[in-house]
Amino acid sequence: MLNKLGGIPVQPDAVRWLLTPKGLKAELLERIASAEHSIYISALYLEDDEAGREILAALMSAKQRSPSMDIKVLVDFHRARRGLIGHKGDSGNYQMYRKVMAEAEHPIEILGVPVKSREFMGVLHLKGFIVDDTVIYSGASINNIYLHQQEKYRFDRYHVIDSPELARSMRQMIQTYLVEDIAVCSLTQDKECELLPEKNDVRSLKNRLSKAHYEFTKVNHGNRITPLVGLGRKKNRLNKLVVDMVAQSKESLFICTPYFNPPYILARAMAKHLKDGKRIDIVVGDKTANDFYIPPEEEFSTIGALPYMYEQSLRKFAKRQQWAIESGQLNIHLWKDGVNSYHLKGISADDKCHLITGSNLNPRAWALDLENGLLLQDESGAWKEKFEVEQAHILKHTERLYHYSQIETLNNYPAPVRKIMTRIRRLKADFLLRRIL
Repeated sequence: MLNKLGGIPVQPDAVRWLLTPKGLKAELLERIASAEHSIYISALYLEDDEAGREILAALMSAKQRSPSMDIKVLVDFHRARRGLIGHKGDSGNYQMYRKVMAEAEHPIEILGVPVKSREFMGVLHLKGFIVDDTVIYSGASINNIYLHQQEKYRFDRYHVIDSPELARSMRQMIQTYLVEDIAVCSLTQDKECELLPEKNDVRSLKNRLSKAHYEFTKVNHGNRITPLVGLGRKKNRLNKLVVDMVAQSKESLFICTPYFNPPYILARAMAKHLKDGKRIDIVVGDKTANDFYIPPEEEFSTIGALPYMYEQSLRKFAKRQQWAIESGQLNIHLWKDGVNSYHLKGISADDKCHLITGSNLNPRAWALDLENGLLLQDESGAWKEKFEVEQAHILKHTERLYHYSQIETLNNYPAPVRKIMTRIRRLKADFLLRRIL
């Protein structure tokens, strides 16, 4: 049972909620500037753009101020060595890392983690900004949109937790399972003598990561936080926790996911939850708030069909559960705020158990990517009001779905989308694509 799950004891006032991407950026810069002994950053990427360069400059400044400070940045190996989707040429972020470190008096470690031998087979989706005794947890990576550097932003969740034991545990996991592994390599090596990971080493890393876990001194009562990590379908503690939260919830669930494409086992647990007379609120991005959405006036590419595939998955679920929508048990909230995008993840159960995670709760996260999350158990009720404020903020730019027919069908889509989706259905490739995208 979830209420027996051990965690790290945390005082109620040790957790803070940041509600905006600009708040995340300000907190990051402030913490980096005042860091004393260590900074560990784990994200999918640190982009070569204004926001990425600003964060990297802050890290270099901290190292210059205190050369003995332990600073490590871990990003996905494959993502760092390619350009943005749709951009041709050798333009990976690693070129910026290499240039900055070559010019630095006191370089920092920027490491590439090859979770799998190819990016489409799995990436580093491990999240956390760990500065001294504080963990800033968010599903966000580091770029202009995630940090709201300019006009557009990508909405995520942002929590600040002051806990020496949690920070130590998360640093230790990164050090033990990633930094010390032979497959994890520096992204700042000189081009002439660059050593890249061998395929066998990557395969071994994947096997070790599937057994990875956080070590910490635990208690089984009171307000506590449990860090979890998972890779692959088998014996994945994070996946099991998600299903347990849905199955063991007694009253209500509040679920955030950017793309509605739940694994079968999760969709089945949600359907049973509704049949048992309980409530579910799902906040999902409108297709136009998907980071792969391409406006009709722009040149279309194949990747732009993804938001439409996810929308059809949502329509299918809503149609099947229309009875629950009508009874008020199932509330589907579509998030949309102009040209901005939505990237929230997590589950709250009965206002007592709250999972904050980088996992998109889809088949790819379930089976291919290295994911983590923090389970906050609020036995005292001290965090209830704060989570309610966060949920109200999340719902600010949403519209509730009252009938599945409000969601467009294939016939309503632009011609290029219809063409691609018809071809995918004809080849019966949609099942495979939903598992890897």
